[in-house]
Amino acid sequence: MCGLVSVVGCTAQAQFGDEVLLARARAIHDRVITLDTHDDIDPADFTSSCNYTERLTTQVNLPKMKEGGLDVSFFIVYVAQGPLTPGGYRTAYRQAIAKFDAIHLLTEQIAPSEIGLALTPEDVRRIAASGRRVAVIGIENGYPIGTDVARVKEFYDRGGRYMSLAHNGHNQLADSNTGEAAKSWRHDGVSPLGRQVIVEMNRLGMMVDVSHPSKAAMLQMAELSKAPIIASHSSARALANHPRNMDDAMLDALKRSGGVIQTVALGAYLRSEPGERTAAMAALRRLFGVRSGPRPSSGQPRPCPVEQAGAESAADGDAAALSALSAGRRADYERQRAAIDAKWPHRPPSVKDLVDHVDYLVKRIGIDHVGLSSDFDGGGGVEGWNSAAETFNVTLELVRRGYTEAQIDKIWSGNLLRVWGEVERVARELRRANGLIRAPRRTPAHSLQ
Repeated sequence: MCGLVSVVGCTAQAQFGDEVLLARARAIHDRVITLDTHDDIDPADFTSSCNYTERLTTQVNLPKMKEGGLDVSFFIVYVAQGPLTPGGYRTAYRQAIAKFDAIHLLTEQIAPSEIGLALTPEDVRRIAASGRRVAVIGIENGYPIGTDVARVKEFYDRGGRYMSLAHNGHNQLADSNTGEAAKSWRHDGVSPLGRQVIVEMNRLGMMVDVSHPSKAAMLQMAELSKAPIIASHSSARALANHPRNMDDAMLDALKRSGGVIQTVALGAYLRSEPGERTAAMAALRRLFGVRSGPRPSSGQPRPCPVEQAGAESAADGDAAALSALSAGRRADYERQRAAIDAKWPHRPPSVKDLVDHVDYLVKRIGIDHVGLSSDFDGGGGVEGWNSAAETFNVTLELVRRGYTEAQIDKIWSGNLLRVWGEVERVARELRRANGLIRAPRRTPAHSLQ
């Protein structure tokens, strides 16, 4: 078969066929709104002197979005799980606000002519139609809420449009998927405080994200939420047995809610690997300080990570971390990684694996409940879609599999925007039932404290 975008080496007939396919895919890609529900950020890359108007080593930035035709990015307010103490909650809150502020700075002061912040599905369509890129805010981990349910509204007013109750590690709101290995739980699902948070999210119109919580918590959220739920970055456990993926019972519950699962381009969630290789790679990453997940911000000044011309990056989510190593240490890392690959033969996960999950999910729960995400700059990235610049390859593979333009439109953004609109509708009905009059909509200011 020809490669993802290259027809070099194919027969003349195959070349012609691929050229037609390529042209059709390109036309579809240009017409649909392409939307990625999970891209992590570092506030250090959102300053007046170093920001997403430049082609940074980050997997997502404005030049790469434009090159790959990625229209919409959910920028993520992520805070790692810490101690469930007043001090821990204060620190988490400050970290969350720094990320909210960074996104507002980009969209309101640094590059408002290039990217706009969307607060509604209609905003997404309007901003995309103007030719600008679209930013939306998602919240990964409800930990920064602390014990104050009023912060849900504060985060909504700052622009947050979905939130997961937990991340990696149980917190005050819900159990995490990470408890599965030891079968150790804190709440046996969602805590009483977490139940209050879901009620408030439904009232406001904030989507409930079930990607990181435990299976029990996810199933309870599907029952508790009066509005459809989303899995912002998960895949099918039937194809890759990972606690972050959703098994068939979870998928069925998500479908019953009317929700959508955003299939994620993170290798470990797409194909299961031998346990020995997984352990060896984890040890190698620890040795070199190459961590999976969002890059932690030290809060200290650092050189702006502008991408060098012709630079190549790893197709497994390690790119940003490797770029911080010296040339010698990176070469040493690559040598040791090659030895691991030789001992446990490894085919890098690719766009084909990603669309295998799309195929499975569509067959299991239907075309109306499946979308796409990358987890870029948080560990995501596969061969063929390792940055926003390669987004077209996903559309090309969908076309190659026989998906129609209408189906591709649903997968890329239509399903998520429909669910978001339904979440807003439910919120209006809940407020009306409670005799509440909706306050005038305002653009959240990054200066809010």
